[in-house]
Amino acid sequence: MHRREFLGMCCGATAASLGFRPALSLAAEEHGGHPLVPRQSHHEARAKNLLFIFLTGGFSHVDTFDHKPKLKEDSGKIVNSVSLRTAEKQPLLGSPFAFRQCGQSGLWISDLFPGLASVADELCVIRTLHTDIVEHFQAVLAMHTGSATVPLPGIGAWLSYGLGSDNGNLPGYMVLCEHLPYAGAQSWDSNFLPPVHQGVRIVPGNDPIPNLKSPINQDNLTELEQLLLKDANELHAAARAGDRQLAARTSSFHVARGMMKSAPEAFDLARETAGTLAAYGAASGDKTSFAAQCLTARRLIERGVRTVEIFDSGASNNWDSHSNMQDHRPKAQRVDRPLAALIADLRQRGLLDETLVAICTEFGRTPWTDAPGTLGRNHYAKAFSSLLCGAGVRGGSTYGQTDDYGISIVEKPCHVHDYHATILHLLGLDHKRLTYRYAGRDFRLTDVHGQVLTEILA
Repeated sequence: MHRREFLGMCCGATAASLGFRPALSLAAEEHGGHPLVPRQSHHEARAKNLLFIFLTGGFSHVDTFDHKPKLKEDSGKIVNSVSLRTAEKQPLLGSPFAFRQCGQSGLWISDLFPGLASVADELCVIRTLHTDIVEHFQAVLAMHTGSATVPLPGIGAWLSYGLGSDNGNLPGYMVLCEHLPYAGAQSWDSNFLPPVHQGVRIVPGNDPIPNLKSPINQDNLTELEQLLLKDANELHAAARAGDRQLAARTSSFHVARGMMKSAPEAFDLARETAGTLAAYGAASGDKTSFAAQCLTARRLIERGVRTVEIFDSGASNNWDSHSNMQDHRPKAQRVDRPLAALIADLRQRGLLDETLVAICTEFGRTPWTDAPGTLGRNHYAKAFSSLLCGAGVRGGSTYGQTDDYGISIVEKPCHVHDYHATILHLLGLDHKRLTYRYAGRDFRLTDVHGQVLTEILA
């Protein structure tokens, strides 16, 4: 469009204030006027939001949520099993941590997690999760995208694509991540999905999102000026149909304007009471601790962000305990109190009934030592534990069973695809129907696999 044509069409602007809709504004009707407009789910959803908490490095299932007294009894013995490679036949290592039954349900939880023990009746422990590749990069990728080899869209991007968002001023998928994890930003990438569904990284601290403060007071723009600018941009995009980068840039401007209005308030923990800060273990002015991140996550969930992830990563936060399992203790102390407070806070505010909370890692750890003479454990992908709680999940329950040593799954295996299928189901999505056509085929989060764990549903 030339400048003269544009100005000519603008002559009808005065009529717009009288209820007349000029043809130029019709582009604003597309997708409900917002790229993240809420969409209809496949079936009635039990949860509206997902809070995904990822503890990187691989915490040990036999030291946390899968109690194995026989492993402790036989500590030091060599396991002879045809399922194990010669290199894996190391001495068994009993857990150095005590377990006790917690809550009315009697869930077995290690003394690493006294906080989570206090909310045991909210938790569902999945004991038989397993994945395909036992290296950090690939396993982290699989837990987020369903693919351990080729990067694909992350679970938060799929939920944004399938359900949209309840807050047009904030992204549908936000990731609190102080340090880049294994696999980097690929874990929250939208990949071939429209870029508007990509996760937005929040770096805990004084500047969680760079350039959040606008140099221009957009409130000074009149409603008419904003409408004309929006319509001009959309008309420009309509004349270049199929240009995904242009659409993504326009969408990013839309989201950025919304975040400038809403994000500063959402990140302002000074608005929380002293009692709430104390419950999480966050000091006044704290903006970086895991406690502060949990509190921020609750505030984002409260404001309608569809998926919020806390990515606990970095050298000091990594659960990769090869040399000594006592290294798990400071990691647990960092996250236990805030996680328990987060679950209790969501329950007290009535948010847990509409929020699904997933607490997971990329794989487990071997029930034997990493090497002779060590007190640590190596990576283990054949069986590990994960937690679900909140909307639609039967609290105080377990799913699946491993053998006496935590080596093999003996009952009800749960592949990563099953874990994802269950999460999607609880949010109202059929994992077989949530597809996107790309490069000549239909893709989905669960590839061609996945079964919903119906036994854990409330």
